[in-house]
Amino acid sequence: MTIDVNRGSGTIMQQVVQVDVNQRDWQEQEFRRSVDFHAVLLAIAGHDLRQHLQVILNTYGWLSEHVIGGLERERIERGQIAVAQMAEELHQLISALRIHANTGRIDLIPVWLGPLFSTVDEEIKELASQRGVQLRVLPTRAVIASDPMLLKSTIGNLVRNAVKFTPRGGRVLLGCRRCGRRVRIEVHDTGVGIPSKLLGKIFEAFHTIDPTESNGLGLGLFVVSRAVELLRHEVEVQSKVGRGSCFSIFADAW
Repeated sequence: MTIDVNRGSGTIMQQVVQVDVNQRDWQEQEFRRSVDFHAVLLAIAGHDLRQHLQVILNTYGWLSEHVIGGLERERIERGQIAVAQMAEELHQLISALRIHANTGRIDLIPVWLGPLFSTVDEEIKELASQRGVQLRVLPTRAVIASDPMLLKSTIGNLVRNAVKFTPRGGRVLLGCRRCGRRVRIEVHDTGVGIPSKLLGKIFEAFHTIDPTESNGLGLGLFVVSRAVELLRHEVEVQSKVGRGSCFSIFADAW
């Protein structure tokens, strides 16, 4: 009696491969459920924590108006800065998790930039006012192919970053222009600028322009680059030290 070893091995190999595929699919489903669960938890926590942080900031603002002594006012200002940084870091973490959860292909739909710009303006104008930075948003009727939630988060990150690195008395401008079949969304600032040797690294996670300063987790521009990639847009940066920067997002017009 002879035994067909090759035939038996082939059957066993098919079973092993099938088991591996099934196990991988199960692991991917479990991973997705875990990501979704933690995304929901973080979104809820982020909403609640933002409310508390806003109350603290308002309290600090009231105290600063009613305190006369220089030392007390200095301590209050340090507290305001610390709470503002906490709010910024929380925003970056939530944005990063949203990007991580959207690892699949995104269906692009028509997005009207005018209302989206107005929403970004409403969300950031108080921060700009606190830092003494003039924020100007230009009206537009442009429509692009994108995802409204990710795009708003991306533009918001760019505008926040511009405000954060622009000295008091400076200006930040948000607008767009038509470039052939594409629309160029631009965020200009008169901030500190970025050295040319750092331009290739600013979109890396946990990278900050000035590591000697505490300006958050360094996730803002990393989130921007990941979101732009998912949206099938392009991002470009031009900067000059001491003169400011311009971040541009190129997207297909609808």
